[in-house]
Amino acid sequence: MGSSPHLSSSALPSSKEQLLEDFELFDTWEDRYAYLVDLGKRLPALPDDAKTEDNKVRGCTSQVWFVKGDTADGRLRWSGDSDAIIVRGLVALLQVLTEGRTKAEVEAADIDGVFAALGLERHLSMNRRNGFSSMVQKLRQWVP
Repeated sequence: MGSSPHLSSSALPSSKEQLLEDFELFDTWEDRYAYLVDLGKRLPALPDDAKTEDNKVRGCTSQVWFVKGDTADGRLRWSGDSDAIIVRGLVALLQVLTEGRTKAEVEAADIDGVFAALGLERHLSMNRRNGFSSMVQKLRQWVP
Protein backbone atom coordinates (compact mmCIF):
# COMPACT_ATOMS: atom_id res chain seq x y z
CA MET A 1 0.00 0.00 0.00
CA GLY A 2 1.04 3.56 -0.63
CA SER A 3 1.50 6.36 1.82
CA SER A 4 -1.77 8.07 0.96
CA PRO A 5 -3.40 9.04 4.28
CA HIS A 6 -6.99 8.26 3.27
CA LEU A 7 -6.17 4.60 2.64
CA SER A 8 -5.81 4.02 6.35
CA SER A 9 -8.97 5.97 7.10
CA SER A 10 -12.34 4.37 7.61
CA ALA A 11 -13.95 7.03 5.40
CA LEU A 12 -14.67 6.49 1.74
CA PRO A 13 -12.66 8.52 -0.79
CA SER A 14 -14.20 11.97 -1.24
CA SER A 15 -14.18 12.16 -5.04
CA LYS A 16 -13.89 10.25 -8.28
CA GLU A 17 -10.34 11.55 -8.65
CA GLN A 18 -9.37 10.30 -5.19
CA LEU A 19 -10.95 6.93 -5.89
CA LEU A 20 -9.00 6.56 -9.15
CA GLU A 21 -5.76 7.65 -7.43
CA ASP A 22 -6.32 5.06 -4.71
CA PHE A 23 -6.80 2.26 -7.21
CA GLU A 24 -3.68 3.35 -9.13
CA LEU A 25 -1.62 2.53 -6.02
CA PHE A 26 -2.27 -1.17 -6.63
CA ASP A 27 -0.44 -3.07 -9.34
CA THR A 28 -2.33 -6.36 -9.31
CA TRP A 29 -5.97 -7.25 -9.66
CA GLU A 30 -5.77 -9.11 -6.34
CA ASP A 31 -4.70 -5.91 -4.55
CA ARG A 32 -7.42 -3.89 -6.30
CA TYR A 33 -9.98 -6.54 -5.39
CA ALA A 34 -8.84 -6.39 -1.76
CA TYR A 35 -9.18 -2.60 -1.82
CA LEU A 36 -12.70 -2.87 -3.29
CA VAL A 37 -13.58 -5.26 -0.46
CA ASP A 38 -12.08 -2.75 2.01
CA LEU A 39 -14.29 0.00 0.57
CA GLY A 40 -17.28 -2.27 1.15
CA LYS A 41 -16.26 -2.74 4.79
CA ARG A 42 -16.18 1.06 5.20
CA LEU A 43 -19.74 1.43 3.88
CA PRO A 44 -22.19 2.08 6.72
CA ALA A 45 -24.62 -0.83 7.02
CA LEU A 46 -28.30 -0.26 6.43
CA PRO A 47 -30.51 -1.10 9.40
CA ASP A 48 -32.30 -4.42 9.03
CA ASP A 49 -35.69 -2.69 8.76
CA ALA A 50 -34.47 -0.94 5.57
CA LYS A 51 -33.66 -4.27 3.91
CA THR A 52 -37.12 -4.69 2.45
CA GLU A 53 -38.48 -5.97 -0.85
CA ASP A 54 -39.34 -2.39 -1.83
CA ASN A 55 -35.70 -1.33 -1.36
CA LYS A 56 -34.20 -4.27 -3.26
CA VAL A 57 -32.32 -3.53 -6.46
CA ARG A 58 -33.71 -5.82 -9.15
CA GLY A 59 -31.27 -7.49 -11.52
CA CYS A 60 -28.63 -8.32 -8.92
CA THR A 61 -27.68 -11.90 -8.15
CA SER A 62 -26.88 -11.04 -4.53
CA GLN A 63 -29.14 -9.11 -2.20
CA VAL A 64 -28.73 -5.34 -2.73
CA TRP A 65 -30.80 -2.61 -1.10
CA PHE A 66 -30.89 1.10 -1.93
CA VAL A 67 -32.74 3.65 0.17
CA LYS A 68 -33.48 7.01 -1.41
CA GLY A 69 -32.99 10.09 0.72
CA ASP A 70 -34.38 13.60 0.43
CA THR A 71 -33.54 15.11 -2.95
CA ALA A 72 -35.36 18.43 -2.46
CA ASP A 73 -32.03 20.27 -2.79
CA GLY A 74 -31.54 18.84 -6.29
CA ARG A 75 -28.83 16.44 -5.14
CA LEU A 76 -28.93 12.66 -5.17
CA ARG A 77 -29.13 11.31 -1.62
CA TRP A 78 -29.10 7.59 -1.00
CA SER A 79 -27.60 4.77 1.00
CA GLY A 80 -27.12 1.15 0.13
CA ASP A 81 -26.00 -2.23 1.33
CA SER A 82 -25.49 -5.79 0.12
CA ASP A 83 -25.10 -9.24 1.61
CA ALA A 84 -22.07 -9.90 -0.65
CA ILE A 85 -18.78 -8.27 0.36
CA ILE A 86 -17.60 -7.53 -3.18
CA VAL A 87 -20.98 -6.02 -4.05
CA ARG A 88 -20.77 -3.86 -0.90
CA GLY A 89 -17.53 -2.58 -2.46
CA LEU A 90 -19.36 -1.75 -5.68
CA VAL A 91 -22.07 0.04 -3.68
CA ALA A 92 -19.32 2.01 -1.90
CA LEU A 93 -17.81 2.90 -5.27
CA LEU A 94 -21.20 4.23 -6.40
CA GLN A 95 -21.53 6.18 -3.16
CA VAL A 96 -18.26 7.96 -3.90
CA LEU A 97 -19.34 8.75 -7.46
CA THR A 98 -22.94 9.84 -6.84
CA GLU A 99 -23.90 10.59 -3.23
CA GLY A 100 -24.76 14.26 -2.71
CA ARG A 101 -24.10 15.11 -6.35
CA THR A 102 -26.30 17.00 -8.81
CA LYS A 103 -27.60 15.46 -12.02
CA ALA A 104 -24.81 17.19 -13.98
CA GLU A 105 -22.17 15.92 -11.53
CA VAL A 106 -23.51 12.35 -11.69
CA GLU A 107 -23.43 12.48 -15.49
CA ALA A 108 -19.91 13.94 -15.45
CA ALA A 109 -18.75 11.15 -13.12
CA ASP A 110 -18.79 8.78 -16.13
CA ILE A 111 -19.57 5.75 -13.98
CA ASP A 112 -19.11 3.32 -16.86
CA GLY A 113 -15.73 4.87 -17.68
CA VAL A 114 -14.61 4.58 -14.06
CA PHE A 115 -15.77 0.96 -13.97
CA ALA A 116 -13.66 0.27 -17.07
CA ALA A 117 -10.67 2.31 -15.84
CA LEU A 118 -10.55 0.25 -12.65
CA GLY A 119 -10.48 -2.97 -14.68
CA LEU A 120 -13.72 -4.21 -13.17
CA GLU A 121 -15.25 -5.24 -16.50
CA ARG A 122 -12.33 -7.62 -17.09
CA HIS A 123 -12.31 -9.20 -13.66
CA LEU A 124 -15.88 -9.39 -12.46
CA SER A 125 -18.35 -12.03 -13.59
CA MET A 126 -21.06 -11.20 -16.10
CA ASN A 127 -23.63 -11.49 -13.29
CA ARG A 128 -21.72 -8.92 -11.20
CA ARG A 129 -21.38 -6.57 -14.18
CA ASN A 130 -25.10 -6.87 -14.93
CA GLY A 131 -25.92 -6.25 -11.28
CA PHE A 132 -23.70 -3.17 -11.27
CA SER A 133 -25.53 -1.89 -14.34
CA SER A 134 -28.85 -2.41 -12.54
CA MET A 135 -27.56 -0.40 -9.58
CA VAL A 136 -26.38 2.43 -11.84
CA GLN A 137 -29.70 2.47 -13.70
CA LYS A 138 -31.64 2.76 -10.44
CA LEU A 139 -29.49 5.66 -9.24
CA ARG A 140 -29.80 7.49 -12.56
CA GLN A 141 -33.59 7.22 -12.26
CA TRP A 142 -33.38 8.84 -8.81
CA VAL A 143 -31.26 11.84 -9.80
CA PRO A 144 -33.57 14.86 -9.52
